[in-house]
Amino acid sequence: MAHIHWLGAGLSSVPGIRRLIRNGHAVTVWNRTVEKAEAAIAGQGDHCDARPFTIEAFEQVLKKGDVAVSMLPGDFHPVVAKICLDKEAHFVSSSYISPQMQELDNFAKEKGLTFVNEVGLDPGIDHLMAHMVMDDYRNSEAYSPDNEHYFRSYCGGLSEEPNDFCYKFSWSPLGVLKALRSPSKSLKDGEVFDVTRPWDAVEDYDVQLPKGREVFEVYPNRDSLPYLKEYGFDASMNMKLFVRGTLRYGGWSKAWDHIFREVESLEGEAGDKRLEEISADLWDRYAVEDGEADRVVLCVDLWALKGGKEVYNKSYVMDAYGDAEHTAMARLVSVPVSFAIEAVLGGEFAPGVHAAPSDPGLAGRWLEELRKLGEEMALVDHLS
Repeated sequence: MAHIHWLGAGLSSVPGIRRLIRNGHAVTVWNRTVEKAEAAIAGQGDHCDARPFTIEAFEQVLKKGDVAVSMLPGDFHPVVAKICLDKEAHFVSSSYISPQMQELDNFAKEKGLTFVNEVGLDPGIDHLMAHMVMDDYRNSEAYSPDNEHYFRSYCGGLSEEPNDFCYKFSWSPLGVLKALRSPSKSLKDGEVFDVTRPWDAVEDYDVQLPKGREVFEVYPNRDSLPYLKEYGFDASMNMKLFVRGTLRYGGWSKAWDHIFREVESLEGEAGDKRLEEISADLWDRYAVEDGEADRVVLCVDLWALKGGKEVYNKSYVMDAYGDAEHTAMARLVSVPVSFAIEAVLGGEFAPGVHAAPSDPGLAGRWLEELRKLGEEMALVDHLS
């Protein structure tokens, strides 16, 4: 029986770990602070154990056919994946595929190993929704490469109730702050749209959610353009808009203006240190409190125009809230990771380096399983 080694027992890991154990998998949870690993598996039965994490200790016990799940900081992923190559084990991570990870593709194929990434929330569930909407469009009477095409994908981790800061953190603010320093690339009006500072590209975003209509603020992040091909928008298609980005409550850009100004001024080692100080202060002031629900909103929109007339317009939307057991963010990151692990063990991925499944059959099953677990999501037809 293959053994699952889950590396990292932070807030975003626990629901997925427990789901795997409930499904009868043998799981070892590794964490630098072993007490966190022990808490993650407390009361979960005999198919699991917790160990203090070091690369050396993990490498000694990993065996052929096992699955290593890296929920560690991104720098660890290629290190863990290379150990998997040596030991002939599979690899899963929720993180974006880095160039260092992509370089392992041929090596993994040669050994018949599967390295799956981008299977959390964003990236992850957003990919599944994009593939499903695209499949629906391609199979519709409206489909034509000559149509004008518009695609948006926005995701945001929010507080259940807006506050004066228009945000609360369900995990360390440092990742959010670092993302503010990252440029983005997308398509707008049919041209490449480069953004150095995210706050310069904030727009209002009006969306119909299961519980009603809301207006948020959104902005592009990272490089959206590689996902044109990933989502099936080939070069023959007339693309006017293509953006993957971040969603926040309305008023966010005004409430965060002082943060933007300081982040923009930070440089070098001293800047990194100051960023950590800001993160610690924000965590003290704006962390989601015990008993308080967080919220995740994810929207994927695709619409097409022919001769100036809208011929297709559908959105896949999700509005999720934390509950007494877990935050919404933790569920939506780690439960899809657990799906990916089971798909790897079931041979549903070919060998090599992959993102979330593009096959509509598998992507649809994952989304349906999330619905069965209580996540509220819907494919909305705006023309019906």
